[in-house]
Formats: sequence, structure tokens, C-alpha cells
Amino acid sequence: MLRTPAHDTRLRILEWLRDPAAHFPPSHGTDLLADGVPADAVAAALGVPGPAARTHLTLLTALGLLRVRRIDGRDHYRRDEVRIAEVARIFEKGW
Repeated sequence: MLRTPAHDTRLRILEWLRDPAAHFPPSHGTDLLADGVPADAVAAALGVPGPAARTHLTLLTALGLLRVRRIDGRDHYRRDEVRIAEVARIFEKGW
């Protein structure tokens, strides 16, 4: 669990989702910060097929670092800041 998010692609996703408006185009009828970023927008930003991006997003969600919300049949992802802070505290304490 602890080594998995260290993968560069997943770290990039987490960083981009910190300020989604700076890294992703606006999504019709949704707020990138409140609702999250659609999986296909993450795939486009990474330059990978949708299934590859969804694999990263699903893993980050399973770790509790992302929250997923289904809007109009599409999954939207946003950071879980509380969980990310908990994980950071674990590492600060020296694990």
C-alpha cells in the first residue's frame, strides 16, 4: 500500500488534482474542485488510454487518497485531503 502511490504517474495525478482548474479543462455542468475531474480528462492529461488512467485512479481510490463521484454516467475524482494528511503524518512520525 505504501509503495504503490509513490509511482510517478500516481503522484502526478495527486498533484494535478490539488488544483484541478490549473491542469484540466472545464467540465460541462460540473465544478472541477467540488465534483472532481472526469476520468477521461485524467487520461488525456497523462496521454494514456482511458483504461490505463482508470487503473491508476481506482488504485488511488482504493487507498483512500481519492474520492469518486458518479455524475451523468461518468466517474469524477477528487482528492481526499483528510486521508492524504493522515498518510503524511504517518510518514512524518518515521513510520
